[in-house]
Amino acid sequence: MVAKKTVFDQSRADVTDIILESISDGVFTVDHNWKITSFNRAAEEITGISRSEAIGRHCWEVFRSNMCERDCALKKTMEEGKACVNSATYIVTSDRKQVPITVATSLLKDRDGNIVGGVETFRDHSLEEALRRDLDGTCRMGDIVSCSPEMKKMFSILPRVAESESTVLIEGETGTGKELTARAIHALSLRKNKAFVALNCGALPDTLLESELFGYKAGAFTGAVKDKPGLFAAAEGGTLFLDEIGDTSAAFQTRLLRVLEEKEFQPLGSVQKSKADVRVIAATNRNLVEMVHAGTFRQDLFYRINVVTMQLPPLRKRMEDMELLVDFFIARFNRLRGKSITGISREALAILMAHDFPGNIRELENIIEHAFVLCLEGDIDVVHFPVNLAPPRCSEAEASVADPLSLAASQVILAALQRNNYNRAAAAKELGIHKSTLFRKIRKLGICLPLVDGRSRSSFLPG
Repeated sequence: MVAKKTVFDQSRADVTDIILESISDGVFTVDHNWKITSFNRAAEEITGISRSEAIGRHCWEVFRSNMCERDCALKKTMEEGKACVNSATYIVTSDRKQVPITVATSLLKDRDGNIVGGVETFRDHSLEEALRRDLDGTCRMGDIVSCSPEMKKMFSILPRVAESESTVLIEGETGTGKELTARAIHALSLRKNKAFVALNCGALPDTLLESELFGYKAGAFTGAVKDKPGLFAAAEGGTLFLDEIGDTSAAFQTRLLRVLEEKEFQPLGSVQKSKADVRVIAATNRNLVEMVHAGTFRQDLFYRINVVTMQLPPLRKRMEDMELLVDFFIARFNRLRGKSITGISREALAILMAHDFPGNIRELENIIEHAFVLCLEGDIDVVHFPVNLAPPRCSEAEASVADPLSLAASQVILAALQRNNYNRAAAAKELGIHKSTLFRKIRKLGICLPLVDGRSRSSFLPG
């Protein structure tokens, strides 16, 4: 009688392979050159990329994660020798779907204890993410998170905009996330495997702007000792993001229009033109329609870049996203700084809700980063905020001169808040208005509230 062979009869390497092929978590290893050396079955299923296709390639070519660009957990582990556990991010699969994952990383050592590379395990959280979104109405696209109705409308059309080859104009105040939106469009497009190149047009004079975009030939001007390709060449096959396009001169607008129409450009000092297979996404914080009427922006260029327009609302008009964004930035800075800040106090959150945020989401990010410098552990509190972010104060003089209509509105809102233990969401529901509308009325009417909110702080950390 032949005895059945068990897993314990296999060699150590065979047992390891069997285990790795049986678990539901994706696992891959890299060498010191960041090239993938192993790729298990679950990794194939989650990414949609076969083992044979993955092995030998750089890890960022396979995963295309937002973490790859800024705060790679595996890189941090290999540089600092410290393991990373449950770092949240997302990857883009072979069929261009975004998959939320958590990753854990550690050093890969041989039997003698020598470091031969790194190992990363990752878990697909698509089901949990879908359930959570159904429950709290949250949407996410790349690094953009929101539960705002206006942002949800934008999310719904973003995939269709991305699949087209049309020029896109993104409008919004400074700090609203125009570049993040452009990156999301690129990541969802057929050009996702090519370069995404960004340039702030308002930061350079015409001569430098043209040389940056179109490049130049040796001898084109004093100091041009060798050829330099421009950003149009660097973005070949990919996406070129032109931020603050409303700050450009009429002369530059003329040249840019010609490039967009002819799909070719001419480097400075060259007598030959080069083809430009580049998708252009433009952005501005200015009102281009008014500029066209005033004659400070070319009408024909405006119509050329205004094929698809996306407008990003300022943070003061999407205050329902405040807690979501705060949690998002806390999760990001925890990864970057190696901290374990647990959240934000109700008093601190109330101050943020009362602030107008002229710098929008970028200003909020800076406030949270400032708090991370001062907060060592636990929750972020009021004392961790910049000194200019002071609690709102009541002005008796302002209250005494309030008109009767405003005074009546204030009394109705205060009564609703008191009945709901200052729970803004519950009070808004009782009044039949949206939360963001209630926040705006509170600020406009100068209503003083205690630095508490009847809500319980969400434990959501975006993945």
